[in-house]
Amino acid sequence: MNSNEELITKFYTAFQSKDGNTMASSYHADAEFSDPAFQNLKGKEVGAMWQMLVERGQNLSIRFSNVKADDNKGSADWEADYSFSKTGRMVYNKIHAEFTFQDGKIKTHKDSFNFWKWTSMALGPIGTLLGWLPMIQNKVRKEAMTGLAMYMKRKKIS
Repeated sequence: MNSNEELITKFYTAFQSKDGNTMASSYHADAEFSDPAFQNLKGKEVGAMWQMLVERGQNLSIRFSNVKADDNKGSADWEADYSFSKTGRMVYNKIHAEFTFQDGKIKTHKDSFNFWKWTSMALGPIGTLLGWLPMIQNKVRKEAMTGLAMYMKRKKIS
């Protein structure tokens, strides 16, 4: 296992242990993160997002596999089971992650998953019927970013 595969493994092992500080420390100071809900996070926002998610993640269960990396890029697959905090509904999400590295840290991280499937599980019938609409997806994104901003303010992360 090379050093970047070790970094990805350390990151997801910390996720399994709900260790948001180790997850945050895995990122480069100029890191960028994006997924269907949290788009275009930069710098301290990236680590703060993971810290927030593991703090809120009651009954969060993470599994990861297919960790691959070379000197420049890497990938992994991971699955999460958890109760969505706003509705209490159970979510099972399958995610593919792509990474780039710089200075022994994660520089870019992009997670991909089916956002409509996610809204169906997280929001229930409304998500199933309307979760594919940009209006609903943008509302979820806005709420996610507002929640992150409030978390960072409360934790004095700037």
